Amino acid sequence: MRRPVVSSLRLGLVASILVTLGSYGVGDIPRANTWLQDASMAWVTYGHGKSVAGLLFWAGVALMVWAWVRLGRTFLAHRSDADVPDADGSPTAETAVDGEVSGLRWWAVAWALPLMFAVPVYSRDVYAYLAQAALLRDGLNPYADGPATSPGPLLDSMAQVWATTTAPYGPFFVEIARGVTEVTGDNPVAGVFAMRLVMLPGWLLAIWAVPALARRLGRDPRIALWLAVFNPMLVIHLVGGPHVEMLMAGLLVAGVALVVARRHVVGLLVVAVAVSIKITAGIAVPFVLWIWLAHIRSQRAVRPRDVVAIVGAIVATTGVVFGVATLVVGHGLGWLTGLGYADRIVNWLTVPTAVAHLVTLVAAPFTALPLPPVLSVARTVGAVALAVILVATWWRFRHDERTAVVGVAVAMAAVLALEPSTLPWYYSWALVFAGAALLGRRSLAAIVAACAFGLIVFQPDDSILLYEPVDLLVAAAIAGFAGWSMVRKDSPRPRNLVRPQRRSGQRSPSTGAS
Repeated sequence: MRRPVVSSLRLGLVASILVTLGSYGVGDIPRANTWLQDASMAWVTYGHGKSVAGLLFWAGVALMVWAWVRLGRTFLAHRSDADVPDADGSPTAETAVDGEVSGLRWWAVAWALPLMFAVPVYSRDVYAYLAQAALLRDGLNPYADGPATSPGPLLDSMAQVWATTTAPYGPFFVEIARGVTEVTGDNPVAGVFAMRLVMLPGWLLAIWAVPALARRLGRDPRIALWLAVFNPMLVIHLVGGPHVEMLMAGLLVAGVALVVARRHVVGLLVVAVAVSIKITAGIAVPFVLWIWLAHIRSQRAVRPRDVVAIVGAIVATTGVVFGVATLVVGHGLGWLTGLGYADRIVNWLTVPTAVAHLVTLVAAPFTALPLPPVLSVARTVGAVALAVILVATWWRFRHDERTAVVGVAVAMAAVLALEPSTLPWYYSWALVFAGAALLGRRSLAAIVAACAFGLIVFQPDDSILLYEPVDLLVAAAIAGFAGWSMVRKDSPRPRNLVRPQRRSGQRSPSTGAS
């Protein structure tokens, strides 16, 4: 690997360690739990100790974003997409790129490893996973009862807005989490670490599948890796959070990668498991039809019975996997009720919520419009628009396997824009597939800016700055600088770092020395 790549990767590893160390002072430690005191570390949660922890955490975030931008600039200077030549006009050898990807995969694991030992940051969702699973362990129904039914340290540690709500997650994930609580009991510290362990295979699958999918579709696997698994927003939120997307997104992209590799049934099985973890993964299922048909079309003409057979296989495979998981849990489709509680999250990152805020703001000088009824109407309109857009996207991206995978990314982006609420870790749904698209430098810069913004306006202690004007402007300025760094021209020094070395015996133009 090039020296700038290795130095950036090392910087990212140091950043991950700093984020982990800082999390002990600024993260979401379990409530009503004395484990830090027992470890003689309580001093990091208040006073100067907390200030030092905050400096470590934010220094780590800044260094990881910096390392990420440096990596992206280096990869873009030597990208190897099938449609794009290298920066010097010559193609990058596929064997060299594949060798570099192998090393990058190990570095991606290294970036994530320290965060396995971090205090949960940016969210208390992991405690909610454990509290809901403990209900199932104790013979209750997490699809009918909220964690408030069973008071204890897990309930104390989770965000209380979800204390009376039911689980929105699929049966496969609830069963996995139940197994965790069988081992760790109601110990939130052990439970968090165990949840990370059982979800880690999903992240490892993403590290394998994201570049494999990009390479299969003729895109640069390094840029795909960079967009998703080296993305600081996803690494810190998904692993440091941790969140169910750590498992779901990895299974989903791995399943699609297997389908693209013509292992259709196996890939469908993996996608179906992802759906049984979180229903959002189901957005990708209809696009499998186009990928499978494209494979048949490459060999012969597609016949109507081919379409019928493939649709039947898709429905049967996903139905059987989901049905078996539902029977194992034994509580039917009660998770559908839990999906409705997402509207409790209110932030202007989705179009319907932003429009509702704008309407009430414009109407304020003339009449008092309460936000809830306006928000309800805006979200209803958004849901209808989303349904239409999803069908149109599915039909628009039907031509071949590459466009179908890009269609998955576009469909996920539409969900993120038009659903009732969105949060930073949700963007993994689209970003794991973004490497299939031929994104230009400006598009990538916009993604960098958005991800940096998401790391700032959402705080490690679960607070949000989206409605704090001064903090919001500071976050936007920092994020804008990160995005600009992707499109600015190299200074003379960085350009020298990637300049090809002289061959032995070649004279220096400045000194004449060999």
